[in-house]
Amino acid sequence: MKKLNSGLQFILLGIIFAIFWSSASVAAKIGIQSMEPLVLFQFRFFLAGILLLTYHAVFEKWQWPNREEIIALSVFGFLNVTLYLTLFVLAINEVAAGIGSLSVSIGPVLMAIIGGLILGKKIEPRQIFGLLFGFGGVFIAVWPLLQNSFATFRGLAYLFLGMLSYSLAAVYFAEKKWNLSRFAINGWQVLFGGIFMLPLTLYLKKEPILFSIENILSILWLTIPVSLLAVNLWLKLIKIDAIKAAFFLFLCPIFGFIFSSFILNEPFTWHTMMGLLLVLIGLYLGQERKTQQ
Repeated sequence: MKKLNSGLQFILLGIIFAIFWSSASVAAKIGIQSMEPLVLFQFRFFLAGILLLTYHAVFEKWQWPNREEIIALSVFGFLNVTLYLTLFVLAINEVAAGIGSLSVSIGPVLMAIIGGLILGKKIEPRQIFGLLFGFGGVFIAVWPLLQNSFATFRGLAYLFLGMLSYSLAAVYFAEKKWNLSRFAINGWQVLFGGIFMLPLTLYLKKEPILFSIENILSILWLTIPVSLLAVNLWLKLIKIDAIKAAFFLFLCPIFGFIFSSFILNEPFTWHTMMGLLLVLIGLYLGQERKTQQ
């Protein structure tokens, strides 16, 4: 019973993570209407870092990272924040928000490849079929949007490279031994990631910073539900099992397309439904291993 409850808890946390993580594309799309993308995310990173480290100082026993941990946090922050979000921001101007969420689905494929080829992790046949179904669903859902100019190949290339960086970061975190709490790790990595991105933000900044209700709410949503809640859930999930956790990324398009359809009036077609059905099959196959152990 304890094992069953543990499995159900893992799935529930994964679903909650997918809901909030998939909302980032819509929130970003709204925010960048009145603020430059990198500036918007810069505020998000610094605010998230300050809040997370404040929580760590007040509710946990404060612990400064040592030299080795600073290096690890810097690498993790650069891959997980600086490189991934910079590429995501470049892409979001050229693709629909729904595709931005859908791109997250290639994460399981990339993480499985990284884990299998580089780290020698075993991937079961059911998981391989799950990856194929998930990736096929992504392709089917994206293709008509490409035909209707809701995405460019350059934008999709940015998304792919961004997800490669994100997947490398996830595997790096899962394999690394950490002595810091998740709140401390998340706080330092997002703060370092924001610092690394600051020179690029300042270099590319062209317009004066003007705040509006839309971009303030966007920053707050990206900071609290996404950076604080979703990222902490993600760190917990990938520390338990990075490969199985990655399959929850297949759920992000489902919620992402729902959000973008209702909030941004982006298209939701039969291609989308067919793609999402394959994504659900891929998720089922990827998680089925849990019940057989």
